[in-house]
Amino acid sequence: MILNPGSARLRARTVAIPDPGPLETYLPRDGASAFLRKGDGIVGIGEVARFATDSLDAADIWWTEFSATIEHETELYGQYGTGPVALGSFAFDPDHSNEPSVLVVPEVVIGRRDGQSWYTRLGYGRLVDDPPERQPAPEAPGELSWSDGAMSGVDWELMVGEAVKMLNRGELEKIVLARDLIARASGPIDPRWVVERLTISYANTWTFLLDGLLGATPEMLVRRRGGLATSRVLAGTIRRGTDDEASRLAEALRSSSKNLREHEYAVRSVAERLAPFCSGMNVPEAPSILELPNVLHLATDITGAVVDNVTALALAAAVHPSAAVCGSPTHVALDLINELETLDRGRYAGPVGWIDTAGDGEWALALRSGQIHQATPNEIQIYAGAGIMSDSNPAEELAETIAKFRPMRDALSG
Repeated sequence: MILNPGSARLRARTVAIPDPGPLETYLPRDGASAFLRKGDGIVGIGEVARFATDSLDAADIWWTEFSATIEHETELYGQYGTGPVALGSFAFDPDHSNEPSVLVVPEVVIGRRDGQSWYTRLGYGRLVDDPPERQPAPEAPGELSWSDGAMSGVDWELMVGEAVKMLNRGELEKIVLARDLIARASGPIDPRWVVERLTISYANTWTFLLDGLLGATPEMLVRRRGGLATSRVLAGTIRRGTDDEASRLAEALRSSSKNLREHEYAVRSVAERLAPFCSGMNVPEAPSILELPNVLHLATDITGAVVDNVTALALAAAVHPSAAVCGSPTHVALDLINELETLDRGRYAGPVGWIDTAGDGEWALALRSGQIHQATPNEIQIYAGAGIMSDSNPAEELAETIAKFRPMRDALSG
């Protein structure tokens, strides 16, 4: 959908501005989008175009063609991620989801990166220099009641047990299984309340908001910045204890054969899919430890030199779904997920992020997330998953999902 009055050409103007302060405070109640980390990132307000699709490749083609028609005047020529952008989120498995994937082109973007702040305004006809204003603080959702989603914890453990049997029969190497919880409030839940708290408590993650999907993910599927592609792969998790226990738990994670094998499958899947689009790659031999307030992850940062001007969206299309959120082999794990879970993941664990007119962008995985559906604004459905291996313990995997629910539960409760 393109909001074009007549045959006027879409114009954009990007202006450098003083530091605007916390970007999340500019989010309006409706028509807002965001992708933020450590105080930097972008906030989108309103929209001038929207593209609904079930394909990352189709979205890439649409944006490439659409962005080429924009007449852009800028004070920040060539600076990464400035100017017109499209923010998007995509279903984990569009063949088995009722949740539409979408790209949205905001009418106004306010951003900050590498010490530079700016805003971009798009429209048809004359553009007015009218910087956005901070919005009133969002209200807390009040008392929440929680209930199981598609499965109870007991039933989910039984499902994990069935998957472990299949893994031990050699039907596949790894599978990632998800579960959900439902929170209900007395009135509509303001997503900005959750976003503001996630940006504070989980500043090292990427906080996102688009069409009711919101969360704070630690996993970057793929970033393209000029000729360099990077991917942060996370697989292998342990609940975080007290600060005094962190070193001991990190060492336990490093020496866990189950978690190391799980991580190896995820790294291999990303590296193999990025390789055709890169002239050279660097894949560290051993993972590092990523410490978050709720969990510790095994993490590997893969880098590669991109060839042939492949866009960030095209790279995301090539990599998703990786073994980190699906399993290995991918097609076997995906079929089994749809057979076992009885859960429409929607856009949970799918790519979420942004792309600019140069083809640069960031596409994370929508983890530690929840969905507010338009038909039920008083409810939010939150998700968590765990990588299941042949030696997985169902009770321990359930405990891992409980730890992964914590960012959204804490943000909702304030």
